[in-house]
Amino acid sequence: MTIWWLTYPLLGAFAGFIAGLFGVGGGLTLVPLLYMLFAAQDFPPMHVMHLALGTSMATIVFTSIASMRAHHAHGAVRWDIVKGMAPGLMIGTLAGSFVASSVPTRPLAMIFTAIVYYASIQMVLDFKPKPSRNLPGQAGLLVASLVIGGVSSLVSAGGGFMSIPFMVWSNVVIHQAVGTSSALGFPIAVAGVVGYVISGWNATELPPYSFGYVYLPAFVGVVAMSFMIAPYGAKMAHKLPVKQLKRAFGGFLALLASKMLYSLLA
Repeated sequence: MTIWWLTYPLLGAFAGFIAGLFGVGGGLTLVPLLYMLFAAQDFPPMHVMHLALGTSMATIVFTSIASMRAHHAHGAVRWDIVKGMAPGLMIGTLAGSFVASSVPTRPLAMIFTAIVYYASIQMVLDFKPKPSRNLPGQAGLLVASLVIGGVSSLVSAGGGFMSIPFMVWSNVVIHQAVGTSSALGFPIAVAGVVGYVISGWNATELPPYSFGYVYLPAFVGVVAMSFMIAPYGAKMAHKLPVKQLKRAFGGFLALLASKMLYSLLA
């Protein structure tokens, strides 16, 4: 075991708390940190980003389970929404994982940043959706889930950064939106990790202990801690008032968008 392996549980504790608190998979926070750690270990440059994306997606499978169980215990998971969106999420995510390496990064990142900033402003300023607005029908949920799944796969995220604003926009209560998002992260992660394992199966020069584009030491270290810590984040989420939780999530989104913008400008 190398000294680097000791850093992965620390990342897992952070990602698990974020996942439970905001109903997101934690991938958007894990990917840049994993990228830096893998680069510092002199992993092959052509594989560093793919390994960060694939490993992050694999951890979300277990992080989402821990977060989902905690939110379900509070009665905050809308299983009707999960049932309606899961098929589209899996299709969109699986497709996105196979094309991730060929999509131009800069245009995608610019669009992504703009969307996240808009969602952040909507949450922080507490924009009120029209009282008559409801979730769309099955066709609308399918289209929304395909988009959320595809984008989530390309950035290796659990989808909460898009699914929560979408549900709040449709007049779903913020606590239910957060809880439901934690459940939606599971089909996204399962489809995504399958894609990253298959696409990296025949890749050459991968570091030891790699399973496709999933680096197992990082995966185990992150999951071990995130699975234990996620329920504490979920518990805190249900203690916060609705407006405070919305603003906290909006601030979290703004930080993610700012990091992406900084990377673009750099």
